[in-house]
Amino acid sequence: MTMVPSQLIFDLGHRPALDRSDFLVSACNADAAAWIDRWPDWPAPLRGLAIVGPAGCGKTHLGAVWRKASGAAALNAAALTVAGVPEALGEASSAVVDDLTELRVPQALLHLYNTVAERGGSVLILSRAAPARLDVGLPDLASRLATLPVATVGGPDEVLLAGVLAKHFADRQVAVREEVVAYLVTRMERSFAAADRLVDRLDRLSLAEGRRVDRALAKRALAEEDSDRGE
Repeated sequence: MTMVPSQLIFDLGHRPALDRSDFLVSACNADAAAWIDRWPDWPAPLRGLAIVGPAGCGKTHLGAVWRKASGAAALNAAALTVAGVPEALGEASSAVVDDLTELRVPQALLHLYNTVAERGGSVLILSRAAPARLDVGLPDLASRLATLPVATVGGPDEVLLAGVLAKHFADRQVAVREEVVAYLVTRMERSFAAADRLVDRLDRLSLAEGRRVDRALAKRALAEEDSDRGE
């Protein structure tokens, strides 16, 4: 028997499409999308917003859409320091702060919050948990976060999950038939994070074996996902 070696995988990465027209709207995220579209008509004086939802639900996508509209600076909560706020914000009057649950220096976020307010800008907070429920250890910051309007992104329905899978495949330039996507949707874990993992797994299997993503490959990927979750 002639052994056929697996195809070498060159992980060149992929750039997700993050324009407003690329964002898939369904019942679970319509409120958050409406808030982004409504800016700058957010409640005064700060005109801030918190978008709350699980990993992979589209918070970062909405943040990118809002950044393009507002000219906001992008900051990560885990990397914020008091001394680093001026450089991170630069000339921008507004800011997107990603992953609030990883905040390490509450004073830095308070400094950013006050600086944005002085410049007449807006703050968009992206978080896996509602800001008001987090113990930030700083009363002044806690009171400010508690006043932010919150738009929650829930779990996807089957229609949105199919759209998310299709978008992930398209971002990676992987051609997949509609019936394969439908097969995945009815059998996979219903979450945004699972969709991302599954497409990544299928992309790698397809590259390694030099074959298209079909139903048979989808079945294998789902079995591997189940096995990994069971470990």
